[in-house]
Amino acid sequence: MLLVLSEEHKEHLNFLNKVDMAVVGEFGRITLEFLRRGISPKVYDGAARKLSVAPEVVRRGVEGLLYLMTQSSKHMLSEVDFVDSLLSLEFGDELNCSLLQMYQQHRSEIRSILSLAPSTLPAYHNLEWRLNVQLASRSLRQHVASTLVTRLHLMHGGSSGTEQRGLVLHVDLATLLHLISILEEALASSKSTHARRILRNIK
Repeated sequence: MLLVLSEEHKEHLNFLNKVDMAVVGEFGRITLEFLRRGISPKVYDGAARKLSVAPEVVRRGVEGLLYLMTQSSKHMLSEVDFVDSLLSLEFGDELNCSLLQMYQQHRSEIRSILSLAPSTLPAYHNLEWRLNVQLASRSLRQHVASTLVTRLHLMHGGSSGTEQRGLVLHVDLATLLHLISILEEALASSKSTHARRILRNIK
């Protein structure tokens, strides 16, 4: 089986043909880190400054490499099929060998990451909350101290069936506002074109 690359993916991967092997290795490291933990735009900015290119160029290069590695691992391409899939990119032998080595070293890990079933991860079930308010006293500098007490119910799916677990969290007002801000940023990011493209690549 050969991996068919779109013109968009070819364009993204073509950047690798313009840099040395050390940079290709760094792109591979960033790609794997993306799969393991996600990535911050600061990583793109840092790499872009080193290469004297726009962060968008780095992002597209990482996305192209991410697609190549995830799809090749997903379909369990043989070494021969992997190299043959690169022919349309017209890479040199050294770059082809570097990408093949990267694929051979990490395909098992990539497949393991891709095989994580959503049913094995904790899922939201319910949330209970209570607002505790402590009025002013000699021990308090503020007139009122408020704390939000929440019980988060999560569902865990496993071989023995579905289990429910409750977590009790005590959150002060400043932390709560910070959490809301982070969650709003994550929600906005998940709706971006970039996030949707990455999700399509790892399905």
